[in-house]
Amino acid sequence: MNNNPIPLCVDLDGTLLNSDLLLEAALAQLKQAPLSVWQWPRWLAAGKARLKAEIADRVQLDIETLPYHLELLAFLREQKAQGRCLVLVTASHRRFADRVAEQLDLFDRVLATDSEHNLAGRRKAETLVELYGERGFDYAGNATVDLAVWRHARRALVVNAAPALMARASAVCEVERIFARPASPWRQWLRALRLYQWLKNVLIFMPLAAGHALNQPDKLLLGILAFLSFGLCASSAYLLNDLLDLSADRRHPRKRSRPFAAGQLPIAHGIAAVPLLLGMAFGLSLWVDSPYFSVILAGYYVFTLAYSLRLKRVLMLDTIVLAGLYTLRIMAGAAAVSILPSFWLLAFSMFLFLSLALVKRYSELWSLREQGELSASGRGYHVDDLNLLQNLGGAAGYLAVLVLALYVNSEASRALYEHPTVIWLLCPVLLYWISRVWLIAHRGEMHDDPIIFTLTDRHSRLMLLVCVLIVLCALPK
Repeated sequence: MNNNPIPLCVDLDGTLLNSDLLLEAALAQLKQAPLSVWQWPRWLAAGKARLKAEIADRVQLDIETLPYHLELLAFLREQKAQGRCLVLVTASHRRFADRVAEQLDLFDRVLATDSEHNLAGRRKAETLVELYGERGFDYAGNATVDLAVWRHARRALVVNAAPALMARASAVCEVERIFARPASPWRQWLRALRLYQWLKNVLIFMPLAAGHALNQPDKLLLGILAFLSFGLCASSAYLLNDLLDLSADRRHPRKRSRPFAAGQLPIAHGIAAVPLLLGMAFGLSLWVDSPYFSVILAGYYVFTLAYSLRLKRVLMLDTIVLAGLYTLRIMAGAAAVSILPSFWLLAFSMFLFLSLALVKRYSELWSLREQGELSASGRGYHVDDLNLLQNLGGAAGYLAVLVLALYVNSEASRALYEHPTVIWLLCPVLLYWISRVWLIAHRGEMHDDPIIFTLTDRHSRLMLLVCVLIVLCALPK
């Protein structure tokens, strides 16, 4: 039996839970019904409680996979085992709070926001004082708004708080225990921004290389600016995608470790970072001094957003869009340096990147098959489609080589190279590389994005070097 008769009241968002259920619910509603965002101001005008109730009525959250504060959760289980009364008291809507309490099976009582009263700050403090009396309860919280509760609590448990808040909490209440926040979030931010994905933006330099303009400093500088602009834009899109896919990522064996899904970064910070990065991207695009580049950048973001919200769930169209997004990078590079992209380059890239997009989807289905799954949830693909995807992807890759072969015999190649027939050697090299990529995927060993794989795989880098040497031997004019 516990000798401490004082109930322990525990906040949910940011305290017991390394997330915010209102923000998670709002993002979930935005994903399933984007136009509903126009109703939020009307609901908010009627009070924050009304907003939370309306969103809660329209959204089903996956409570089982939520990221809990494991150290605090273990402490609460110890207190429960000793017979202490535990109270979940939260500003989240009761619909979500009750499900959390049911899932954890820890709390003797649940106090939460309803359709009329938002249980936060001073109202939360008044409710607890009314139930348990002045200094008649302990309280675990994490934010400045919790100071209003700690002023009336016997003791405070401070969770995930900055040193300044810890000092303010100790000034109004005895601090019993501190559950420290993670050391530095910078490493998690680097993961969330997926800087390694910026490697894909190397495609921006392809028009420069194809046009033999890499030795022109002014054009090279424009290419670098375009590269950085696309990188910031892509990171903004990645953050938004991660925020919209929280529930799905948490059920994925690999994606569940992503910073927002795992609760390692605050969702509110991610929401703020999305427009900030996008603004920086378009601000940098102004230095490129090409209206076509800004238009392509905007188109890239729109298609990326459409892909995240809807198109990635449309059978086969998802791979076409992915291939198109790769090709857009090439078009952006051409626009940045005012080089007209050649028909041959665009045709080659479309078939090649379609093949790589199919590799990506094939690898995902292969993993699902190994896990005993029959289909990709929300994607429209079945594991029985593996052979067909392999055939389509291989055919697309070989068509890219055919386009290259036709280019070698064109007027365009003769105008750019002293010995264009040497470029024929690129064909067997690419045939070897494409076949190898698909063989690796067939064996279930393609664990990365194919573009990232290309730039990090030793054999692929060697093939790239061979291709460069072949082009140099052709003696560009």
